[in-house]
Amino acid sequence: MDIEVYWTEFAKSELRKIFNYYNKKAILKIARKIVTQITTDANALRSSPKLGPVEETLKTRSREFRYLVSTNYKIIYWINLSMDRIEILDVFDTRQNPKKIERNK
Repeated sequence: MDIEVYWTEFAKSELRKIFNYYNKKAILKIARKIVTQITTDANALRSSPKLGPVEETLKTRSREFRYLVSTNYKIIYWINLSMDRIEILDVFDTRQNPKKIERNK
């Protein structure tokens, strides 16, 4: 049984920023390829919600956050059982300081 993958507004905004960055710094083809890879990897969660390990830097939060790595990005998500969906909360560039992942959304 597949579960819905829901992208929060913040996660969609981060994905747009990634697209815009690569569209400007590289070319449209590269921007599309990276964003497509991230969304494809996130969609793998439909059939395997616990595919990603627990995000250690967010362990103190009330929810259990997990992540997948796609290219240079961490796809941060949690399994919302009450809504029967996976919520993508952030797409975080792993080349940044890991402490930045704790920023408030």
